[in-house]
Amino acid sequence: MKRIPALLPSLLLTLAACGTQPAQSTASTSLTWAVETQPLTFNPQLWAQNKARLLVFNQFDALLSRGEDGSFQPWLAKAWKVSDDGLTYTLDLREDVTFHDGTKFDAAAVKANFEQFLVPGYNPAVASIQLKSFAKAEVASPYRLKVTLKTPDALFPDFLASPYAGQVSPKSLKSAKDLKFGGPDLVGTGPFTLDRYVQGQEVRYRRNPAYNWPPARAAHQGPAHLAEITYRFLPEAAVRVGALTSGQVQVIEGVPATEVALIKKDPNLTLQTSLNSGTAYSYYFNTSHAPFDDKRVREAFREAVDVDAVLASVYQGTATRAWSIVGKRSLFYDATLEKSFGGDVAKANALLDAAGWKERDAEGFRVKDGKRLTVREVASAPFVRDRRDILAQAIQAQVKQNAGIDFQVKIVDQGTAQKALEEGEYELFGNSRGDSDAGAALNLLLPGKAAINRTHFADPHLDEWLAAAASTGDRKELYGKVQQAVVREHAIVFPLYVPADQIAASKSVQGLGFDPASGTPAGAYDVRLGT
Repeated sequence: MKRIPALLPSLLLTLAACGTQPAQSTASTSLTWAVETQPLTFNPQLWAQNKARLLVFNQFDALLSRGEDGSFQPWLAKAWKVSDDGLTYTLDLREDVTFHDGTKFDAAAVKANFEQFLVPGYNPAVASIQLKSFAKAEVASPYRLKVTLKTPDALFPDFLASPYAGQVSPKSLKSAKDLKFGGPDLVGTGPFTLDRYVQGQEVRYRRNPAYNWPPARAAHQGPAHLAEITYRFLPEAAVRVGALTSGQVQVIEGVPATEVALIKKDPNLTLQTSLNSGTAYSYYFNTSHAPFDDKRVREAFREAVDVDAVLASVYQGTATRAWSIVGKRSLFYDATLEKSFGGDVAKANALLDAAGWKERDAEGFRVKDGKRLTVREVASAPFVRDRRDILAQAIQAQVKQNAGIDFQVKIVDQGTAQKALEEGEYELFGNSRGDSDAGAALNLLLPGKAAINRTHFADPHLDEWLAAAASTGDRKELYGKVQQAVVREHAIVFPLYVPADQIAASKSVQGLGFDPASGTPAGAYDVRLGT
C-alpha cells in the first residue's frame, strides 16, 4: 500500500489529535447572516451553486477536509491509504459519530452514500466526472471501508473532501419527502441541524449539542459556539448592506464594489475577501451554429471588449481580470495567456469584415444575408451573482459601439434557462465553477460529451489531455495545453474575471473565514460573538 502524495506526512493521523483549543462555552447565542443566493437544494450531493456552499457544511460533514496548504486532512475518515496501483482506497472511519436522526455513522452508511450516486439520474454530472472511475465500495469491518476504482483517478481524493461527499443518513436517503430538494428531512452529521426553511425569506439552523468531530483545521473542538444561525435571502446588494449597517443582521456576503469604501470606513465593521478556486467567470461561445461557428467571429467578440475598462466601471477596481478558463487561485493556472487577446477594436472589425459581416442596418448592427449579427445569452436567475447582469450590460454596449454586434441578455428562471440551453437557443453561456480542483470543472465543461459542454465544440486532443491528467502526476502541463487550446487556439472561451467572495460583519462577530479549498465563506462552526 502507498500513501496519497498530497497527504500530510502522518497519514494515519486521527482527529483525536487535532485541535489544541478547548471547547468554547455553549451559552445561548444567535446570529443573523444575509446571503445573496437562495439554494436550489439543501442536498449536499446535488449542490451546484458556489454561493450556497457555506450552508452545506453547517449540516453535513465530508470524509476528508482540506488544509490551508491544500493538503488532504482527516474528518469523518480519520485515516486512509491508497494501494500501489492507485485502484484501492481504504478509509478508516471515526467511531464516535452519529447522524442527526440517531443513526450510527459507520462503513455501511458511507457505502450507502457512495451507491446513491449510482442511482440513474441522481447526479449524472458527478457520476461522470468525480466518480467516473468508481467501481464499488465494500464494508471491510464496521468502521473500515474499501473503495475500488476502475482506473487511477487524480480527482477522487478531491471528491472525498467536497460537499458531494457530505454524508447523509441512509435512513433519510430512503425516507426524505423530497430527496432532490433536501431540507429538514435529509439529515447529516454536521454541527448544525436545519430547523426551518421559508422559501424566499430565510433558513434557520440550530446547534447540534452532540457534535465533537470537526475537520482537522477547525479552531476548536466540541459543539459550535452559536446556538442558532439564521441566513436571510437578500439578493439586492444595497439591501444586504443596509441590513448590516442598520444592525438588522450581523454578517453579509456578496459585498458590492460600490459599498466597499463605506464598509472600510466604518469602525464598527470588518471586511474580508478571497478569490474563489475553480474556473474564472467566462463567456462560452456556442459553436454549433452561426455566428460563433466561425472562429473569426468568436475572436472579434473578444477583441471588441475592453475588459479592463468594463471591470473598472462595474467593480470599481475590486475585480481580478481573468485571462484563462482556470482561475488565478489554481495551481494549474497558465500565466502565459495573459495579455494574449482582447481590446483591439480595429482587429475586431477586420475579423468581422473577413467573415462576411460587412453591411450595417439602420441601427448600426452588422448584417449578412439579411440577418443581423445577434448573440443571445439566457442566464438562470439563481446563478446570477457579482453584478453579472450589470457586467453583461456594459459588454453589450461595447460590442455594439465597437463592432456592431447585437448582444441580447435575458435573465430568466431556472426552468426557462435550462430549456433554452437544451434546445440550443443561445449563442453565449456565462459560467464559473467553484470546484476546489479545477480539473473537475474542466472535465465538466470541455470534453465533447461533457455534461455541461455548452460550446458544443469537440476536439479529440482536449479529451485525450483531460483523460491523461486524471491518471498522471504531470497535471499542470496537461491542463496548460487545455487552456492554450480553448483560449488561444480555438477561441471558444472568453475569460472575464476571477470570482471572489467578500464577508462584511460587525466587529463583535469572530471566527469568520473562508474555506481553504474553495475560497468561499466557511460554515458557521467556528463563528462566535465576542466583545
